[in-house]
Amino acid sequence: MSDRSPSSAVDAVPPGIQARLERAGLRRTLATRAVLGLFLAQPQGAITHAQAQQSLRARGLDINRVTLYRLLDRLAACGVLQRHADDAARTWHFSLADTAIEPAAATDATRFECDACHRRFALEQASEPTRAVADELFRTLAQLGHHGERMELSVHGTCADCTDPATGPAAPDAAP
Repeated sequence: MSDRSPSSAVDAVPPGIQARLERAGLRRTLATRAVLGLFLAQPQGAITHAQAQQSLRARGLDINRVTLYRLLDRLAACGVLQRHADDAARTWHFSLADTAIEPAAATDATRFECDACHRRFALEQASEPTRAVADELFRTLAQLGHHGERMELSVHGTCADCTDPATGPAAPDAAP
């Protein structure tokens, strides 16, 4: 933890996130606080590494791209962020994790991901039937001699905000 941080910056980090940072031994450097700020400003949003770097530069902070990759990965590893593959664009999207759920449980959640804006929505009401399906899949893996540790079920489509009633769903981002 950095002693140089003003008290307002310290107070801005929610307790659940702070606890995960401390358990992982991550310091709250300027870069860490700035990256967390991107995600805390848009808790439902998902951004790529390039979008994070561009947003940070627009705020006057130029973090080395390798340092930013490592920081995003560390924040995902400790359960502060979630990392999601965007197969069409061949890139990773990062979003704020639900700190009320332990990291292992969070990866077992069923989610809906909008292919247009990349926001992710938890589908808690589907958790009981999904848990039964997940348990069956883990049993099947065990019978085959494998050890499954976590599972993520993501339903893809277009969210209500990206759906135009006149034209239908928005087209997903085009691959570069």
